[in-house]
Amino acid sequence: MIATIRKSGNSFVITVPREEMQRVGVKPGDHVLVEIRPVDIRPRLIPELQRVADELVDRPETAEAFALLADN
Repeated sequence: MIATIRKSGNSFVITVPREEMQRVGVKPGDHVLVEIRPVDIRPRLIPELQRVADELVDRPETAEAFALLADN
């Protein structure tokens, strides 16, 4: 499960969805093992869309447009 850490007063909170609690068979008050590691989440295109995006980026007129966007 991937979750976001939030600040609550002087503590930090991770919300566990009810469905996940039911799936693993735990309830409020149970002791659980928590492993915290940073995760890099990046959206990924399906191969067909990635191919189209790559083709668009390679076009000279598109490269110029991206350069203008990056500079402004």
